[in-house]
Amino acid sequence: MVGPDAERDATVRHFARLFVTGANLRVPVVSLVLRKAYGLGAMAMMGGSTRAPLATAAWPTGELGGMGLEGAVRLGYRKELEAIPDPAARQAAFEARVAELYDHGKAVNAAAALEIDAVIDPASSRDWITSALEGYRAEHADVDMAGRGRGFVDTW
Repeated sequence: MVGPDAERDATVRHFARLFVTGANLRVPVVSLVLRKAYGLGAMAMMGGSTRAPLATAAWPTGELGGMGLEGAVRLGYRKELEAIPDPAARQAAFEARVAELYDHGKAVNAAAALEIDAVIDPASSRDWITSALEGYRAEHADVDMAGRGRGFVDTW
């Protein structure tokens, strides 16, 4: 969540441990986006980013983005929308911006931009997950790229 209430309640502080834990997992992570993967929730579930898991794919129905589309438009285009005096025209502009972001956030576009590895047929999900896990080598799970063990970091 964003906004004054979330900042006042220190929402990010309360769930920051989820991100640190995800980033320090010592088990293989494979991410499959079925519908929506937005914001910090998606990042937390994927271990920090779409590139952190062994593999990340989406069904054709998948949507990815920095935050929910309606909220992104309301926050990012607030001044432009408020400058439109006619409520109907303002709503039309809002819907056009949401449609633009929806088109940009489609799974196929995320794959084309190399944000995810693939867009797969839902019927092949089990085979895709199994294939992604076949290359996993447990002896390297606790070692980073420089050959050092990964330590635990407590956020608070």
